[in-house]
Parts: sequence; C-alpha cells; structure tokens
Amino acid sequence: MAQVVEELQAASAQAHSDERELLQLLATPHLRAMLMVHDTVAQKSFDPVLPPLPDNIDEDFEEESVKIVRLVKSKEPLGATIRRDEHTGAVVVARIMRGGAADRSGLVHVGDELREVNGVAVLHKRPDEISQILAQAQGSITLKIIPATQEGDRFKESKVFMRALFHYDPREDRAIPCQEAGLPFQRGQVLEVVSQDDPTWWQATRVGDTNLRAGLIPSKQFQERRLSHRRAAGTLPSPPSLRKPPYDHPCDSETCDHDGHLKGHYVAGLRRSFRLGCRERPAGLQDGKAPAGCEALELPTYEEVARYQPQPGERPRLAVLIGSLGARLQELKQKVVAENPQHFSVAVPHTTRPRRGQEKEGVEYHFVSRQAFEADLQHNRFLEHGEYKDHLYGTSLGAVRAVVAKNKVCVVDVEPEALKQLRTSEFRPYVIFVKPVVQEKRKTPPLSPAWEDTSGPLDEEQQDMAASAAYVEQHYGHLVDAVLVREDLQGACLQLRALLERLGTDAQWVPVSWVR
Repeated sequence: MAQVVEELQAASAQAHSDERELLQLLATPHLRAMLMVHDTVAQKSFDPVLPPLPDNIDEDFEEESVKIVRLVKSKEPLGATIRRDEHTGAVVVARIMRGGAADRSGLVHVGDELREVNGVAVLHKRPDEISQILAQAQGSITLKIIPATQEGDRFKESKVFMRALFHYDPREDRAIPCQEAGLPFQRGQVLEVVSQDDPTWWQATRVGDTNLRAGLIPSKQFQERRLSHRRAAGTLPSPPSLRKPPYDHPCDSETCDHDGHLKGHYVAGLRRSFRLGCRERPAGLQDGKAPAGCEALELPTYEEVARYQPQPGERPRLAVLIGSLGARLQELKQKVVAENPQHFSVAVPHTTRPRRGQEKEGVEYHFVSRQAFEADLQHNRFLEHGEYKDHLYGTSLGAVRAVVAKNKVCVVDVEPEALKQLRTSEFRPYVIFVKPVVQEKRKTPPLSPAWEDTSGPLDEEQQDMAASAAYVEQHYGHLVDAVLVREDLQGACLQLRALLERLGTDAQWVPVSWVR
C-alpha cells in the first residue's frame, strides 16, 4: 500500500480526478488500518509445522519410503477406516470418508500402510484396537505411514440422491467396518450418495444436514442381500398376503355413505363408496389371479430421487389417501373436495347396476354392462373394484385421467395394494397416510378429590385400530409421502388442505424416472 501512495503523491500534480480521489481514500485512517492488517496477515505463513523426521528410524524402514503425517482432529471422527491385509498382515487404510479430517488434509490415501499412531506401534494390534486409539485421540494426531505404491483416484464424482426406505442405526449393525463412521438415518430421509466405489458400503450425507462429512451406509445390493437372507430365515416379515388386514372400510351398504350433497352443493362422485364389496370379489375374475398390486413387494432399501419443482399450468399430481381402521377417509375426502370443488375433485365410479330415478350418466356413476365391466377388469383398467348385491362397482384409471385432464387435483382413497399400480410417471401420486389418534380408556373417577387420572388398557376397537395402523406403516410406509394423524374432522381437513395446496407450489423429491 505504501508504494501505491508514494507513486500517487509523486504524480499528484498531474494526476486525474480519479487518482486524486483514490489518494484521499487511502489517506483515511480506517482504510489505512484495514490495508495494514491485510499486509501483515498476507506476509504470514499458515502452513502446518510438521514434526522433524525421527533420528531413530526402525531398520524395517531403511529401504522403505516413510511419511510422517500430522492431522488436527476435533471431536469428529478422523474420517478413515482401516483393515488388515490378508496376505501381508499389514494394517492399511481401507477408505477415506468424504469431508472428514483425513480427506481435507489430502495426506492420507487408500492403501497407505499404517505403522504408528502418536508413537504407538500398531503392526501387531487388531484393527478395532487401532480404531479405538484413533477415536480417543484429540487434537494433534501423528501418523507414521508407508505410502501406497500407487495412489488411487481421490474420489469418483457421484451425485446420486436416494430416499431411504428403511430405518438404519449403525450402532446395531455388526457388519459395518467402523460403527463410528456410520451414518444413521430414518425412513423417508433423502441421502446424497457421494461415493459408490465400495460395492458394499457407500458414503453418503443427509440432505439438509449442516455436517457435510460423509458416513457409511449399506449399499443397495448389500442391504437387499441381507433382507433376502432374513426373510428366508424367517426373521423378516413376509410381504402382505392375499388375506388383507382391515383397512379403512367406511360402510357395508351401497347407500349408507352420502347422497353427494355437502353444504347444499352436489359434487359428482361423492355419493357412493364401493369399497364395501372389495372383500367379496366375484369368483372367476382375472382368472383367479391375485388383484393387481397384491404381488410381493420388492425389498425396500433405497429409491433414487430427484428434486421436482411444479410449474404453473403443469398437470397436477394425483393425491392418494390410504388409511388404517378409524381413519374415515371418505368423510375427509368429501369435506375437502366440497369446500373447493374448483380445485379438487374425485373420480366418478363405474357400476353395473341399473340407473335409478334422476341419476345421470357420468354424474353419480358411469353405468356400464357387466360384460363391459369385466372386459375392463381383464385389461387392468380399474384401480379398485368390488361387488355388492350382485352388482360390480369400481374406480377406473380413465375416470382418474378425466379429472386430471381438467387441471384439477384428483383426490382418491384406495387400499394400499393399489399404490403399486398408481406409482407411475403418469400419475406421480402424492401418498398421504391417514391414521386416527388411538386414545387409552380412562378410569371412571370416584368421588374422592384425591383421585388421580390414570390410563387403562386399550379396548378391542382401539387395539384393532392400532394394529391396523402398524400394519400399514410396516408394509407400505416406504411408499408414503406424508402422515396425517386424525383427531377430529375439522383439524384433519385443515391438515389435508394445507398438504394439497403446497403440492402445487413447493419443491418435492420424487422418483428420478418421473422427471426424466
């Protein structure tokens, strides 16, 4: 700075206005102080001071290249795992964790042989003993290393996002090479996989975490093998059987539901609930095969996802409600749609029963012949169907498409088995699991003022509701985008409406195949 000031002062007589202004600025006290601090800091050297090479190098090292590495480690793990070479017995670096202390230093590489940690020889120690030494060390750590003969690639660039379809706690995983390096996550969290170099253990970070250091997670292939083994051994629950558990069944007769009017307004498709007959499926349909979507689910591990931002005027996503016993989906769906029929709608169902009174085609129902209905069944054109009093009822995929074509959010409530048929790039369903609040029975208070309110056991109905919710979560939770806990109709309606409104504006993580 001083040199610049001198040059400007020497030429001040012939200086232009810009140069004179710069000279005045440089003369101000605060700017001079800032520039002096900058010059002082710039002249300092911040390179780490490495310890001198020991004079008493072991004889084993005389013909080998030895590297002394000093790392500064805080409370975080060192960010490297080790293993013992099966052929030579040497302790070598197995992997470098992305973003960890070892990775940031750039001084430790995969394949390096570790000889000492803080002056302690590790040649005859077990890898777990060495890991314990590294984990307990704080501050400066000095490593004596024999570099690998060939340094592999630092990292192969990987930008893959995966939604976790299971819960994972590395502390409960005996197979992980280093529990401290493991990354715990919950089902539904999105992970950024930064390295797939190891086919068994990937490196990943949780999206949204402030900690950018990667952790180990089981790879998709390895986790699938483990789940397959556990299922074969009988320690993992089997896929849902054809004998379906009780889900949300609103009624047991065709007309018990609602006449289609809410707040004085008629809304097409709200009049009936045909799921009443799904448990009495007509014999001989689909050649005796299991209904679509009831086949064994794949082993839930990870699903590759991408960030999706809805655009104005774009075809809306399908809103799908699934529910356990007591969720009363039909009532919830009716209220939300009736309050805003310009934005939300439902699919008009099909039936084989004759038209009655003032009913109109395509309003209360699509009235079709039994032959046409069964032909559509054969071609898998129905999302759900059932039978009641010798008449077939069902929601067709075409009826869903008709609502979407009007640029409305189609709200459907289905049994969970139907999700497999809907999860396509065409419908891009947003799945909401509705479950009721299960409240424990309260004991009747006696007359004594000293009585304390204590909870009693669940009655049979509450137990069934809890068991139904647990079943849905266990077998279909990995397909759910949001969970809505229903305590009362009005509160649940407000929650559902908020979810559906954000669906058209907020960015969401969706299967990568839906946006490619």
